[in-house]
Amino acid sequence: MMVANGITSGLRRRVGKTHVTCSQLIHIGLAPDGRGVSLRFAGGCRGNTTGICSPVKDRKATEGKQRLGGQNYGTRETSCPDQLAQALEAMIF
Repeated sequence: MMVANGITSGLRRRVGKTHVTCSQLIHIGLAPDGRGVSLRFAGGCRGNTTGICSPVKDRKATEGKQRLGGQNYGTRETSCPDQLAQALEAMIF
């Protein structure tokens, strides 16, 4: 899933490629304390992907993972919320 990973301006950053969803990428920036401060989807339904990021922003990545993980979309085995949870999980040390 990972496309790029790094640290800039004190934020751990990750760009992850999604699969089986209409969004293509997730851009994540975590503060040193593990809070999601920069979350954005590329592609997908703008209203939905923006709304998915709202409950996770300014919260610990572990909490975001618990809130969003395991959700599927129809018959698909995953969803945009689940993809975000997987990306957050990969960033948790």
